[in-house]
Amino acid sequence: QQQLEQLPGVDEVMAISQPYKLASREFHEADTILDIHGLRVGGPNVNIIAGPCAIESREVLFSVGQAVKDAGATILRGGAFKPRTSPYSFSGKGKEGLELLKEAGTQLQMPTITEVVDPRDVPVVYQYADIFQIGARNMQNYNLLLEVGKTNKPVFIKRGIAASVTELLMSAEYVLSQGNHRVILCERGIRTFADETRFTFDVSAVPVIQERSHLPVFID
Repeated sequence: QQQLEQLPGVDEVMAISQPYKLASREFHEADTILDIHGLRVGGPNVNIIAGPCAIESREVLFSVGQAVKDAGATILRGGAFKPRTSPYSFSGKGKEGLELLKEAGTQLQMPTITEVVDPRDVPVVYQYADIFQIGARNMQNYNLLLEVGKTNKPVFIKRGIAASVTELLMSAEYVLSQGNHRVILCERGIRTFADETRFTFDVSAVPVIQERSHLPVFID
């Protein structure tokens, strides 16, 4: 380290002990606060994301969007591409859903977020949504993470249902490594021995993430 500091042009050498270099507080001590169309996300700012799980129709999207805004939501969600457990379940309206989401976000004056599940869909989602959502099932879809990392839009990453906090932060590192530093983390819950409640929210993971990383954290 001392030898590196003596090189011309080197102001400071910082040794990062964590495998996630850019996501670590050792690299960036202060909380990262993002500005998304005037909305501040991160640090002491509390935001609520709400909206229909899947965009089924214009009427439902706009009525639910108005309801959640009136209730205090600040970011509008709506799924256009929905990965389902069953291949026979409704999997979204695709581009038509994205067009409706953009229209609703503009009318309600709310930033929008939607899930992207395929690297090939990144350009079209980029065109219509304000925030990329990486779902829990895709947290370790590294090709997808690299693709959204090449853009300049915020990326919202949900923790996988069997992933450790370190693995979540390594997924964030994939996006950060491509130059996109607008990353948001989300604690989604973990799979336990019971399936009555689907996932079990791991509340203790939140302070652990906040201790290790400077990135904003949401809970689902």
